[in-house]
Amino acid sequence: MNIFIVGPMGSGKSTVGKIISDEMFLNFFDTDEEIESRTGASIDWIFDLEGEEGFRGRESDILDEMVKKNSIVLSTGGGIILSDDNRELLSSRGTVFYLSTPISVQVERTAKDKDRPLLKNGNAEEILTKLHKERKAFYEEVSDHIVETENKSSKEVAAEIVSLVKG
Repeated sequence: MNIFIVGPMGSGKSTVGKIISDEMFLNFFDTDEEIESRTGASIDWIFDLEGEEGFRGRESDILDEMVKKNSIVLSTGGGIILSDDNRELLSSRGTVFYLSTPISVQVERTAKDKDRPLLKNGNAEEILTKLHKERKAFYEEVSDHIVETENKSSKEVAAEIVSLVKG
C-alpha cells in the first residue's frame, strides 16, 4: 500500500507525510528531497539553471521510480500533478490524498522560505492564487481523498489520513 500526498506549496505535505510514515511504519520519501540529494543542488538552483521544464523532467523521473516501491509515503512537489503521466502514475500506484489549504495559510507558511523558485519574482499571494486556479482541478482529479487542512495541526491532518487508510 502506497500513500501519496499532493497539494500546493505550504500545505504541509512533507511534515504530514513524515508523521504518517512514523505512525504506520512505512518508508517516507519526498520528491523534492530526492532530487536535491541526487543532484547535490537545491530546487531553486535547478530552476535557475534548467528552468521549470528541466525541473519537471527530473521530478517525473523520480516519481516514476518512487511509485514502483511498496509500502511508502510519498510527499510530492506542488506541480507534480501538471503532467498527465504523473497523475496516471499516482492514481494507479497508490492512494492519493490532496491537502487542500487556504491561500492565506500558504502565504504564511512560505513567507520565510527562500527556496521557493515560483515565489521569487512577485507578490506571493497573487502567485499562489494563480497557481491554485491552474492546479486545483488536477489535485481534485488525481486524489482519492481531499483533506482540508484549515485550522488543523499537522498531527491532526496526519491522523485523519491514517484513519482513512485504515478504514
